[in-house]
Amino acid sequence: MRNILKFFIVIYAVACLSPAFANLLPEDGTMPEISLSVPQLPEHRTYLGLPEQGMFSLPQIKAEVLIIEIFSMYCPHCQREAPSVNSLHQKIENDKVLKSKVKMIGIGVGNSDFEVNFFRKTYHVLFPLFSDADFSIHKKIGEVRTPYFICIKINKDQTHSIFYSKLGPVQNADDFLNLISQQLQLK
Repeated sequence: MRNILKFFIVIYAVACLSPAFANLLPEDGTMPEISLSVPQLPEHRTYLGLPEQGMFSLPQIKAEVLIIEIFSMYCPHCQREAPSVNSLHQKIENDKVLKSKVKMIGIGVGNSDFEVNFFRKTYHVLFPLFSDADFSIHKKIGEVRTPYFICIKINKDQTHSIFYSKLGPVQNADDFLNLISQQLQLK
C-alpha cells in the first residue's frame, strides 16, 4: 500500500512540474518578438491595419486589444471550439465600440499555409490565420497546448502587455467579451 501511495505522489509531482500545467505566458508579461508575413487577402490587411506587403510584429496591428488563438488543424478541441471562436469574432465586429479596438488572429502551430487555409475554409473563419509550419512561434511562446488564448493590450507607443493567457476553450463569447471590456474598460 505504501509503494502505491509513493507511486501516485511521484506521478502527481511530475505532472505538476510539466509545462502543460505551467502558465507559460504570464499575465502582465509581454509576448516574445514574433514576426509574421502581411496577409495576402486585402480584407485581412485592412482589418489589421497593415501595409500591402512585408513582415509585421503583433504590436503593429491597429488595435488596442489583440486576441490570439493558438490552434492546430489537427486539434479536435480547436475544431470543436471553432464555432464559439467565430461567434466571438462576430460579436466583436457587431459591437460599435469593440470593432475598432479589438482584433483577432489565429496562429496554426505545426500547420502549413495549406493546412491553415483548409481550417479557415472548413470552419468558416473570417479573421486572419497564420501558419507556423516550423513550430518557431510555438517554441517562443513555450510550446503551449491547443487551443490556447492570449490577449494583449497594445499601447500607442507599440509596447504591449499580456492580460489573459489560458489553455482551453473560450466556452462563452459573451463572458469572454465582458472579461476583455472589464479589464480594459472599453465599454
